[in-house]
Amino acid sequence: QVQLVESGGGLVQAGGSLKLSCAASRSVFTINAMGWYRQAPGKQRELVARITNSGRTEYADFVKGRFTISRDNAKNTVYLQMNSLKPEDTAVYYCNAELGVLLAWGQGTQVTVSS
Repeated sequence: QVQLVESGGGLVQAGGSLKLSCAASRSVFTINAMGWYRQAPGKQRELVARITNSGRTEYADFVKGRFTISRDNAKNTVYLQMNSLKPEDTAVYYCNAELGVLLAWGQGTQVTVSS
């Protein structure tokens, strides 16, 4: 198993930036992939960005060109740099780790973008 601890959420004005962090309790090389998902009130949880243990990344269309996922192997931490934030980016952001058929989730961090 793995424990995930997120940080970095908060309140920001539209057009601003935030950087989320997700610290894993084990080496990221032992995790197939890590990602960021988000869930807005009344909506389903959706994938934002994902990075595999080989470094391959994928992004949801609605964040391409604005968000960047990255990884610090030495710190077992995955980041989500969010630029040009929009009010519709407001949601709880969750870190996710894929361990074969098992999924682990962080507790979530609130991101609120004011217009």
